[in-house]
Amino acid sequence: MRLRNIKNAKEKLEKYQELVHPDPFQNHGKWQEIFKNTNPLHLEIGMGKGKFIWENAIKNPHINFLGLEVSSSIMLRAARKIIVARPANLYLINIDANELNQVFGKEEVTKIYLNFSDPWPKNRHEKRRLTSESFLKLYQEILIDNGEIELKTDNRNFYEYSLISLNNFGYKFLEVNLNLHENNTEEIITTEYEEKFKQLGKTIYYLKVMK
Repeated sequence: MRLRNIKNAKEKLEKYQELVHPDPFQNHGKWQEIFKNTNPLHLEIGMGKGKFIWENAIKNPHINFLGLEVSSSIMLRAARKIIVARPANLYLINIDANELNQVFGKEEVTKIYLNFSDPWPKNRHEKRRLTSESFLKLYQEILIDNGEIELKTDNRNFYEYSLISLNNFGYKFLEVNLNLHENNTEEIITTEYEEKFKQLGKTIYYLKVMK
């Protein structure tokens, strides 16, 4: 279900500048300075309401996390929740993923998470898929050597498309899982969507690749 837009959400985000960075474009290649350390930088593209990125930041204090979301309304909802217990190693950025190379320098990001991205099923929308060639070129630019991409989706067609796309682009496959939550004894940090899908018994597809 599509969430209702919040009136003047962009302006309302200004109240949360300690969490939602007001101008990430100024930090191109300088995120270590923003976090004031040299820890690895993990980026979630399409963070939604922020459950996944927030829990990761809490459990991994020696990693820096950035949550990216293009919708100001969704970002505002996330900020209102996270600000209550905001870890120091987490910032949010309200930008379009097409602008990644304007926000991050060459080989500045250690890992990228793509969780339940819009599959854009119509052929004419292929370029909008976050595992299309145009986006993979951006990831190639900002990821360190041996940097990783992790992907979770409930959409089989998007998953198969991503497998082919990543393979064609030369990524090394580290893990391919056609049913992530089946017989998995490891603790898995989930998104809001993922929790709902688990309750409905939907299959979650997962993969991890390395540059």
